[in-house]
Amino acid sequence: MVSSGLRRALKGTCAPTAVLDLDAFDENLDALAQRARGLPIRLATKSLRVPEAIDRALAHPAYSGVLAFSVPEALFLHARGVRDIVIGYPSLDRPALTRMVAEAGARSNITVMIDSVDHLDIIDDVRRSLAEAGRDSGSERTGPAGNGAILAEAGAASVRVCIDVDSSYRPAESWLGDRVHIGARRSPIRDGRAAVALARQVAARPGFDLVGMMFYEGQIAGTADAGRTVRQAIVRAMQRASIAELAERRAAVIAAVREVADLEFVNGGGTGSFESSSGEGTLTELAAGSGLFSPGLFDGYTHFRHRPAAYFVTPVVRRPGPGWVTVFKGGFIASGVPGPDRLPTIAWPPGLEYSGLEGPGEVQTPLTGPGTDSLRIGDLVWFRHAKAGELAEHFNDVQIVSQGRISDAWTTYRGEGLVL
Repeated sequence: MVSSGLRRALKGTCAPTAVLDLDAFDENLDALAQRARGLPIRLATKSLRVPEAIDRALAHPAYSGVLAFSVPEALFLHARGVRDIVIGYPSLDRPALTRMVAEAGARSNITVMIDSVDHLDIIDDVRRSLAEAGRDSGSERTGPAGNGAILAEAGAASVRVCIDVDSSYRPAESWLGDRVHIGARRSPIRDGRAAVALARQVAARPGFDLVGMMFYEGQIAGTADAGRTVRQAIVRAMQRASIAELAERRAAVIAAVREVADLEFVNGGGTGSFESSSGEGTLTELAAGSGLFSPGLFDGYTHFRHRPAAYFVTPVVRRPGPGWVTVFKGGFIASGVPGPDRLPTIAWPPGLEYSGLEGPGEVQTPLTGPGTDSLRIGDLVWFRHAKAGELAEHFNDVQIVSQGRISDAWTTYRGEGLVL
C-alpha cells in the first residue's frame, strides 16, 4: 500500500514519472547493514542506476566499494569520484577497456572480471595496441612524460582481475554433471582445481594482478521462497541444500586459490541471501543493491522484509467502459523468464488488475476491478517495477519524496546519457 503522504506529494505532478521514497530508502540502508552482521557491503550499482542514490548509499558506513555492470559504467562512476570498483561481468568492449587501461587512475581503481584465459587475451591485445601506439608516437613527446611515454606505460601496466566462480546448485553432480543446474549460468569455473588453474594463468602473465574472487548464489539470493504451494516448499528445500553445499565448496575453492594469490577480497551474496552468506565465514564482503529499492520480486521472501522505496506513477487517460480504466504507458517488463512475476506490481489503488488480453503495454495499460470505481481522468495509479535498477532505464530522472513532499529530482543513468 502506498502511503497517503506519498500520494499527496505527487498530486498534480506531471506523469508518468519515477518516484523514490527517500525515507524508505534510508531505512533499507540500515536494514541491509544489520543483516550483513558486520561484513562490508559492496554496492551493486546496476540495481540503482541513479548516481545520487549511489552516492547516498556509499556515504553510509556499512557500504564500501561498488559492483558495476560494465566497463563504461565503471568509467562513468570513476569519473564521478567513485573508487574501488569491481566490474561484475567479463567485458569484450575493447574501446572501453582501452580507455580504462590507458588511464592510470581508472586502472588502479577498477577490477575486471574473468572466468577464462580468453578474457586475459582480450586485455593483452588492448595493452599491445597501446604499447604500439606509444612507440609510434614516441617522437611526439613534449616533456618527460609525453603522449608516447604515457601510452607505452599503459601498455605495460598491471590490470586488476577477479575470478568469477559458479555458485549454482547441481544436485547429485557426481552422477548427473550439469544436467540439473539450478541458478545462474555464469562461470565455467566451479571447483578448486579449475580456479587454481586460472589463477596460475593470471600469475604467469606479466601485467595482471589477481586481487579477488566472486561468488553469486542467484538460486538463493534471487529466488523468492514464500508461499504454501508444493513448488515453494521445494524451493525452500533446494535452498537449504544449496546453502550447505556451497558453504563447503566455496571454502575449499577459496583456500586453494589463496595458495596461489594474496586475495584482497572474496565477494558473494545478494539481497536475498545475506543471512546465509554472512554467516558462512568464507566471505570478506557482501554485494547488494536491489534491497535498497525493494522491488516487487522481494515481496516473496520469508526471512526479510524491506520497505518498498521505488515506484512509477502514470495517469488515467481513458475510461473505456464500466469497471475499466486505461493508464498511459506502463509496460515496463522485467528481465528473466517471462511470467506474471515479471510484470509491474499495481501498488495503489487496491482492487486493480491487468487485462488478461493486453497486460501492461508500451503505450497504454487497461486496468479492471473494483479499484476503478474511484478513479477519474488524470488520477495517478502507482506501480512497482518487478526488478530494481531496470526502472531507471525508462526515465531520465526520479522524483525524490521525503517527509511527505517532493524534495528534489535525481538524474538516472539514462538522463546522464548512459544506457546499460
